[in-house]
Amino acid sequence: MKQSIKSPIIMTVVAALSIWIYLITPDAVTMIASTTATDLVALPEISVPTKLLGLVAAIVQLALAGYGWFMRNVKNGKLGRWAIVLFGLAFVIQVLVLLFAGKSMPITSLLQGSLALAVPLIFGSLAGVLSERVGVVNIAIDSQLLIGAFSSALIASLSDNLYLGLVAAIIGGALVSWVLAVFSVRYVVDQIIVGVVLNVLVVGLTNFLYSSLLTTDIQLFNAPPRFDKILIPVLGQIPVIGPVLFNQTLIVYLMYLAVIGVYVALFKTRWGLRVRAVGEYPKAADTVGIKVFRTRYISVIIGGALAGLGGSFFTLGQVGAFGKEMTNGAGYIALAALIFGRWNPIYAAMAALLFGFAQNLQYGLAIIGSPVPSEFLLMLPYALTVVAVAGLVGKVTGPAAAGKAYVKA
Repeated sequence: MKQSIKSPIIMTVVAALSIWIYLITPDAVTMIASTTATDLVALPEISVPTKLLGLVAAIVQLALAGYGWFMRNVKNGKLGRWAIVLFGLAFVIQVLVLLFAGKSMPITSLLQGSLALAVPLIFGSLAGVLSERVGVVNIAIDSQLLIGAFSSALIASLSDNLYLGLVAAIIGGALVSWVLAVFSVRYVVDQIIVGVVLNVLVVGLTNFLYSSLLTTDIQLFNAPPRFDKILIPVLGQIPVIGPVLFNQTLIVYLMYLAVIGVYVALFKTRWGLRVRAVGEYPKAADTVGIKVFRTRYISVIIGGALAGLGGSFFTLGQVGAFGKEMTNGAGYIALAALIFGRWNPIYAAMAALLFGFAQNLQYGLAIIGSPVPSEFLLMLPYALTVVAVAGLVGKVTGPAAAGKAYVKA
């Protein structure tokens, strides 16, 4: 299959941009610090000549852009995904070198903060995968995250029990997704409209309860305990990787299991085959005996439960209290990560990590006093999403029946 012309064009434009970035990169030295107190081996700081590293990154991008044209025009083939990933990695490294030129780059803390910001996004993207793979567009991810944050804070505060807070978050997210499924599947209401209404409804409801209930006695209603980090021996002491992945709270470890579990369930089980069949061609699935309505209900509700669990991370894993609209539109970012990840749980999680990294980068740059406006950094993941949809990672199309109500004949 011949490669689309979009990919080499976009790569050429970005490669040209990388040359300009190299030209404005100062001739300085960047210190990369990675050691934490729990590491088995203390790694020394690495001195990196920013100008040289920027040049190498620019050359790699130019070479890959040329390779893209070669594969299309000479080989009549398709550009490998490895080339696109390497191209993106080279560009990110070049931008980081420019931003931290002459400064110290705390790579471990940057990655830790990125993962923390990505946890709700990953849970939200999993909810979107389970919903849209079965044919229901889930615009209500933000409301499921928000109700999970509210429910976990309230119940954990009243019971002084973190695990009851988790259960409440799961139930809250499942209830919101159940409402979405009822109106979308049974009453054939437009799925986009239902999702938007649920988002507005849950924002209004949680704001009202926050003002009328939670603030009346903060210690009783809005002072939940928080999960402590659990250090996994040996794994958690590996430099860089250990502190980032294996010195986390219970919710983060549940997130790892959720990503693996959803992937296996969707692509390695009979149930997952039925889910994907319903999301692609529900009429054919119904013909062979698959219960379309029940399959959609179950998948959407499971997704909402996961989103509710992700919402609990705001209160039980980070802040330690509920605040008005504290998700700050995370559900919509999760939806973008879902599209970027091609409705695949693993790719969606990786896209969510990219969003989390871009969000956390602004805090790191603020600490070192970088003159780069933080607003530009917030634009980066959205710009990458637009580039991906434009064709850099190939044609992005969701399940064929997503957003289409099924009426049984």
